[in-house]
Amino acid sequence: MRALLIVVLLLLGLAVIADRVAVGIAEDRVGQELASKGGLAGTPTVDIAGFPFLTQAVAGRYDDVRISLTADELGQPEGTRADIALHGVHVPLSSVLSGSVTEVPVDRIDGTATLSYALLSGQLGGDATVRREGDGLRITKTVELLGQTFPLTAVGTVALDGDALVIDVEGAAGAGVDVPEFLVTGVSDLLDLRYTVPALPFGLQLTGVQPAEDGVDVQVSARDTVLSG
Repeated sequence: MRALLIVVLLLLGLAVIADRVAVGIAEDRVGQELASKGGLAGTPTVDIAGFPFLTQAVAGRYDDVRISLTADELGQPEGTRADIALHGVHVPLSSVLSGSVTEVPVDRIDGTATLSYALLSGQLGGDATVRREGDGLRITKTVELLGQTFPLTAVGTVALDGDALVIDVEGAAGAGVDVPEFLVTGVSDLLDLRYTVPALPFGLQLTGVQPAEDGVDVQVSARDTVLSG
């Protein structure tokens, strides 16, 4: 009985090792296919969740594939990144083994694209800085008024308008200096920003926005997507 138990445990251990080796190979292969069929500029890091993996491979359906995309892989400006989860990725095992994958149907995709504060500050130009403040954003920028320069600051809200990220500020004030009230009244629009988010891969649509620690998080999603290059 003890010998049988040892054999069973050994076989289970070998099965687990085989499963993990297989998932590592599959992650590389899926990353290549996603880059090719999804129009990415580089091969992303892929994590196929769920255990055991081999049952998913045989079924040709991966329940939860998570990828992290850099700005270069997205083809987006520096300061952009995305963490995406693909649910229900259909890749027949026979197609993978033969290298004949022509398309990759995906039931659902969701995740977050992050626009760094450095990126948004650059869009405002000059010495502008953007940072999180509560549920809003603190904007600081030196502007020219009546031939003189003044540092202004204001807290703004962030929202989506179609494919554009919109920062709208109110009540600008001098940033650490006394600026005559009549000068800052009505200049809040100098701190406003409208940034059109370039098209994202996989047919992703913008669905929500929220200030975060490192940048503004834009929620993205897609349904019944077919990646075909």
